[in-house]
Formats: sequence, structure tokens, C-alpha cells
Amino acid sequence: MSRVNTVLGPIPTEELGLVAVHEHIGYGMPGSELDTKWWKSPEQRYEETVPKLRQFHEYGGGTFVDATGICNGRDVDYYKSLSAKTGVHIVASTGFVGGDTALPFFARASVEYLAEHFIHEITVGIGNTGSRAGIIKVGVSRGGRMTDLDKRIYRAAARAALTTGVPILTHLAIDAETAIAVFEEEGLPLDRVLFGHVDDGVNAEKTRDTWIAEQGGRVGFDTFGYETELPDPPFWARPRKERLDHFLRFIRQHLDKALASADANCSPLGWPGVQGHTVNYIFEDLIPDLRAAGLDEATIKTIFVDNPADFLAIQN
Repeated sequence: MSRVNTVLGPIPTEELGLVAVHEHIGYGMPGSELDTKWWKSPEQRYEETVPKLRQFHEYGGGTFVDATGICNGRDVDYYKSLSAKTGVHIVASTGFVGGDTALPFFARASVEYLAEHFIHEITVGIGNTGSRAGIIKVGVSRGGRMTDLDKRIYRAAARAALTTGVPILTHLAIDAETAIAVFEEEGLPLDRVLFGHVDDGVNAEKTRDTWIAEQGGRVGFDTFGYETELPDPPFWARPRKERLDHFLRFIRQHLDKALASADANCSPLGWPGVQGHTVNYIFEDLIPDLRAAGLDEATIKTIFVDNPADFLAIQN
């Protein structure tokens, strides 16, 4: 039976339910989670987060994949409390959002050390929490091209994925040729990689989403809800209809490779976030938009239930 690591322990993939595959309990740059004087106290973040996760569960959401990673506010004991209180399965990440968010200790580390660290967090646990990571996060640093550090992190992630059987999720799908070359050199099947953020307004024209799918990779349309129609949109916003049309074009060819999410912060760290944008955009806006566009329930289930379960399942 296939299983997935959650913060409260491994569960069968059949119990995942509808999956929000790229979200954040709270994301910030290194150290921002400690700055409670300027931002929010842990108690305030808890009060802000619990209602969102409860609503997600009431809508029919089963699993929340926290794509935060090391050095960006990951707090697994906090995730355990949230999961127990709301009934939502939470999957924690090892790895880094990008090399430019890795603290110097990790930035100087060898591929071998990084791989061992990822493997430890997947097979033994994250710190003293007793919880095991269920996914490995990697990313392209600012600038649009993978740095030498990014390449080392990707290579370490590939080795950890092969050793443990957990998949890899990327921040950005630009410079995918370089990433795929690293994964192929390490012998990692590309269906174990979800190339994320192919739909954001900054990088959509630079990503080769259909090419990635043709190579065997999975493709994440996971910035739904960041729309230019918002009163104060972020710089990566995109017109709502343009993003939706992009997604519909992609799934006509590569439904089996498509995953979708909102990349929302339950309670942002060091950034105020987009007011009103939550993981529940999936239920309140995205799924209604897909239905209005003519997608049937079987297709919606493939995107949010079947494809994530197949991707997240530990394969070893």
C-alpha cells in the first residue's frame, strides 16, 4: 500500500483526499518568524490560520502540502498542532525554496552533506519533532538561472529522492533544461518532480510547460488567485482569465501531468500577503471556474485527488 509522510505520521495515499499541493502555513525569509514585534505573535498567527484550515476541511479538502522548506519559517511542532486541531493532513518539506534562501552553513555544504540531511529529515525526522518530511523543495534563485548552489541542492535532492522514494517540488520552472539535466545525470525519473509556478505572471512566458511534460515531468499551475484584478496585486500577478485559459490549454494535452494550487500563506512571515487570498481559493473560485469552463467532475478529481496521490506516494 502506497503511503505519504504527514506531520502526524504516514498515511495511505487513499486517505489524502483533495490535495492543495503547493501552499504555505507561513513563509518568510530566514529569521522573519522570530520578529514578532514587527509582524505577528505566534498566538496571532494561530488565530489567523486555524479558521482557514478548518474551512478547507469543511469544503472537502484533505491534505495541505507545506512547501516552505528549511530557513523560511518551517515550524513542524506548530504544523502538528494545526493538523490535530483542524483534521487537515499536513505534509512538511525538507530542502530549500532556493539557494538564495539557504543560510551560510547550508550554502557552504557539499552535495553529500545536503543529501544526507534531506534523507535524515525524511527517514528519521525533522529536528526533535519526530515528524518526517514528505517532499523535497528545491528552487531557482533570483536572476532566472540556476546558480551553482542551486545545482548542488538539486543534485542532493535527486539523490535523496532516489534513496527515500519521496518526490521533489520546485520553486519556478524556468531554466528547466538545466534542472532536467541534473536529474537525468542522477538517474531520477522525471515523474518524481513537480515543476512549479509555470503560471505566474512574471515567468509564464519563460517556462516550457508542454516540453517539461513531454520529458516526463509534472507541471504545477500553483499561483491561482494572484490576479491583476486585485486592488493591490503582487508583481507576479496575472489576469484571471489568461491564467485559466493557459491551464485549460495544458490539460487538454497533458491532464495526467497537471497539478494545481493557490500558493497562499495562511499567515505570512515578513510579508503582509494578498488580503483575502487563501488556500480556499481552490474551492471558492478555481473549481467553480473549471466547472464553468466545462470540466467534468472526473477531470477535476484527476487534477486534485488522483494526480497528487500518485505524485506524493513514497516509491521505494
